[in-house]
Amino acid sequence: MNTVWPCAGVEPLASAVIRRQPEDFLVQECLGFEPSGDGEHAFISLEKRALTTSELVQRVAAVSGVTQRDIGVSGQKDRNAVTQQWLSVGLAGKPEPCWQELEQDGHVRVLHVARHQRKLRTGVHSGNRFSLRLSSVRGDHQQILQALSRVRASGFPNYFGPQRFGRDGSTLHGATRWAARPVRLGRNKRSLYLSALRGFLFNELLAHRVRAGNWNRLQSGDQCMLHGSRSFFACATVDDELALRAQQGDIHPGLPLWGVPQDAVDSSSMAVLLETLGENIYLARALEQQGLVMAYRAARVSPDDFSWQFCDDDGLRLDFFLPAGSYATALLAEVVQYTDGSMMSGNGSEQS
Repeated sequence: MNTVWPCAGVEPLASAVIRRQPEDFLVQECLGFEPSGDGEHAFISLEKRALTTSELVQRVAAVSGVTQRDIGVSGQKDRNAVTQQWLSVGLAGKPEPCWQELEQDGHVRVLHVARHQRKLRTGVHSGNRFSLRLSSVRGDHQQILQALSRVRASGFPNYFGPQRFGRDGSTLHGATRWAARPVRLGRNKRSLYLSALRGFLFNELLAHRVRAGNWNRLQSGDQCMLHGSRSFFACATVDDELALRAQQGDIHPGLPLWGVPQDAVDSSSMAVLLETLGENIYLARALEQQGLVMAYRAARVSPDDFSWQFCDDDGLRLDFFLPAGSYATALLAEVVQYTDGSMMSGNGSEQS
């Protein structure tokens, strides 16, 4: 099953290696709010290296003496990177653990601890700040600069990255087999499969818009996503005001994260979506049968505070901020043909 989707700009000719070492891929999760300072949940900011978020949660559970169900995370972070993220730990009636015990093997650093009244929920952080170092950069620097400038000015298609689908698409392949012949799964595996199927269908719909050249422009019948928000509203007809707001980046076309359609989708728009999915309709029906409700994701994302610098050793440094749920690898795909150095060494990664 294909997991390579078209670029919005000219297919890049330049090449580079990412993640040759974890320090080449720095990620800082930004909450977007301050913990209240009181409550039964400990909010911990941790820096991890060469660990998955799941492995980090296991360590926190062991140190704090709580079950993993009592630990909240807002986002999954790559294993083959140096990442900072927040976790919440429900400590009702329990003493404050010695968080420094997490630092024993050098893979984890405790950055900050505070208290809050509510558990951390998935996706509540505002976004992630990235500092990436690309190595072995080969190609015309002028073409790379043009691609970088275009992405900074116009954004890029908000594809789900390859992390969503497992190494070499293994999670997606398993999910499509399960969709054809569903069996009972454990909670974690079911969640992985549903996420992979939703991500695949979204990318397919977005790729169709990219090929048509209208991925960044509103079309009649679209859902309009407010910039920096999950709020959306139906756009029956694109008037001059809506077109201008889309051009200015205040709103973006929204495409479905598939599930049971709600009232916001009219029949003609649904017919277009189903026609676009073609032979993959059975995956959409499988998601509906699992009880998921249709949600929306912006088709376009614009990086904030985007800057770059070529280095003397055939390197390129990129610094930018992306809203929660967007992938740095989707940005990179618009600029270079990249090879993941961590995969070359036999290690995998997870969603950012």
